[in-house]
Amino acid sequence: MELTIERLSKRYKQQWALHQLSLRLSPGMLGLVGPNGAGKTSLMRMIATLLEPTEGTIRWNGQDIRTHGQAFRQVLGYLPQDFGVYPEFTGRQFLRYLAAMKGHPSKLLKQRVDEVVEMVNLEQEADHKLPTYSGGMKQRIGIAQALLNDPELLIVDEPTAGLDPAERVRFRTLLASLTHNRIIILSTHIISDVEAAASRLLLLQEGRILTDATPSALLARAAGSVWSVTVDQAAALQLQTTYQVSAMVNQMSGVTLRIVSAIRPHGAAILVDPTLEEAYLMATGRQAAQV
Repeated sequence: MELTIERLSKRYKQQWALHQLSLRLSPGMLGLVGPNGAGKTSLMRMIATLLEPTEGTIRWNGQDIRTHGQAFRQVLGYLPQDFGVYPEFTGRQFLRYLAAMKGHPSKLLKQRVDEVVEMVNLEQEADHKLPTYSGGMKQRIGIAQALLNDPELLIVDEPTAGLDPAERVRFRTLLASLTHNRIIILSTHIISDVEAAASRLLLLQEGRILTDATPSALLARAAGSVWSVTVDQAAALQLQTTYQVSAMVNQMSGVTLRIVSAIRPHGAAILVDPTLEEAYLMATGRQAAQV
């Protein structure tokens, strides 16, 4: 299976959200990373056939999705950034309703819903009303509905926004378990979401591809550019105004900073191994992504 994007652009009035983006994907997880406004959601909505490109072509296994849209949607699963639920339904009722709407044969509908409930580990909560669900449970219901048709292409847009740390970890683990023989596109501005599971990272900035690399390659590029130094409060404030600081911890001995810089930022600074977030900062030159 293969998703091919050729010279894809999207313009809103005079503003280009995406410009001349080309990409080829095979099974595995792509982490689509960038700040808000980088064009991630526009790209995913165009792949999901919810938004028409201004220019360019998207092909699934060689076929243009604009002319073979119905066949493409049969192998597509999509969890948008804002996923609505029906408060009068239990989780299981909601999934059965969506499965019926998607045309699942009635004889197989109940079985498939039970399968996806088990896949997202909601067996104990599936018969509870949806308003009682935590944010993480609602996101798992969102993934369950996207998996109803056993998709070959799964698109997930900002799935961990608003989740607490434990729920984010559980959700990342769930996504990682789904990568076998499937293309997953995970859009996020939270680097830790893609650090463990993505085999490839695409960094978008202002609608263009800034970097297309594996996590290890991105880390290798940042080697020799991350420093640690402990200084007093006044020196820490001065360093903050001059360099890109990825972390700052107050200690009894002073303030310890991690600094992303191609040159030594302070005479006492020592080189340390970069994190993926710091590699992202080195690539983009922007302030730290949320962790």
